[in-house]
Amino acid sequence: MGIRMWGETDVRRARAAVLVAATAGLLTRMIIAANSPGPADVRIFAGFAKAITGYGPVRIYAHPLPGLPVYNHPPLAGWMLLGLDRLTELGFSFATLIRFPASAADFACAVLVFEIVRRRATPRTAMLCGIGVAVSPVLLATSGYHGNTDAVAVAFALAAAHLLADRKAPLAAGVAAALSISVKFIPIVVIPALFVAALRGGRPVLVRFGAGFAGVTALVWGPALLTVPLDLVHNVLEYAGGRYRLWGLVRFADALGLPEPVIAFMQGGGHFLFVLVCVAAGARLAWLRPAEAPGVVAVTLGLLLVLSTASGLQYLTWAAAGMFVLGPVEGFAYSAVVGLVAVLGYSGRSAVRWSEPVLFLGAAGWFVLAAGLVTGVRRLLATPPDALPAERAPISAPRTEHRSRSTVD
Repeated sequence: MGIRMWGETDVRRARAAVLVAATAGLLTRMIIAANSPGPADVRIFAGFAKAITGYGPVRIYAHPLPGLPVYNHPPLAGWMLLGLDRLTELGFSFATLIRFPASAADFACAVLVFEIVRRRATPRTAMLCGIGVAVSPVLLATSGYHGNTDAVAVAFALAAAHLLADRKAPLAAGVAAALSISVKFIPIVVIPALFVAALRGGRPVLVRFGAGFAGVTALVWGPALLTVPLDLVHNVLEYAGGRYRLWGLVRFADALGLPEPVIAFMQGGGHFLFVLVCVAAGARLAWLRPAEAPGVVAVTLGLLLVLSTASGLQYLTWAAAGMFVLGPVEGFAYSAVVGLVAVLGYSGRSAVRWSEPVLFLGAAGWFVLAAGLVTGVRRLLATPPDALPAERAPISAPRTEHRSRSTVD
């Protein structure tokens, strides 16, 4: 090991490299989007958008949609689809537009991960992690080809943790947290952890975070809750995901030949038990290491994917950026293995019918994710419980007369 002097110039150069990679990644995703029809979800979203234009983003939950699956997206997604449908009237292709939010979210995640990691490691490590997000095969495939809103929800969740723990902006963090569950309900598992981290910051922090969260939640969710509450609960809050047996626990249960009632319970009411485990784990970690809120969010979303009883290639997005928050080895290992699953899965006859090799790769990716979460949690717990990021990362400390600090590389 050697001693390397890290200064503000190193940080700026590393950030510039991440911005270049993120921009190239965004362009690559949009080129894929513009030149491919995408999976069935693209056409389904187009149908949802037309229905929302007719019924409105609030009343949509109360109307049957012949030829379409249940509309299970939170209210903000409806407003997004309404806006995209309006843009098609100007001549834009909906199939391309629907892939843009997720692609832009990956750009934001690359920058976010860099800013999160640079406070806890060297600029070089942060640069590797940020570039890793930008070029991640699983994110390129899911955002550029599939679309959906999973990547957008993850970006808001990581932004909330970063604003709360690193930027000391609890009001903005609360807003970002509310936006995350208003696009896709998946990040609901990290909300208790964020509230615990805010609580550990003191009453003023908790009040400001709660105010931001409550204000946006009331604004976005309020109209639907007041107008069609039962339909909203049934379509969105009680949605358990697809019933395919392609990934994780249900895949292993099916391969081991467990009784059908057991698998049905896992995918039915039993999945709430797994969600509660994720919530409890995240809240506990946030209590022990509130300054590590970004890592806690990464672990909680990753654990949700590990315990998920639903299967979908786009779900692999949940852990992709977060694994780079936990470390470059964890991030690149997950992106490489699961990225191959996504690429091969989308290249097959159907995104919900995986070949045997893809199923085996998916199982390997599950174990890679589980192992990465174990090492990530160990790393989080190894940090001093009361240390702020700036105290562990000299590069984020205020400039001194020497304008740099030494860091072991």
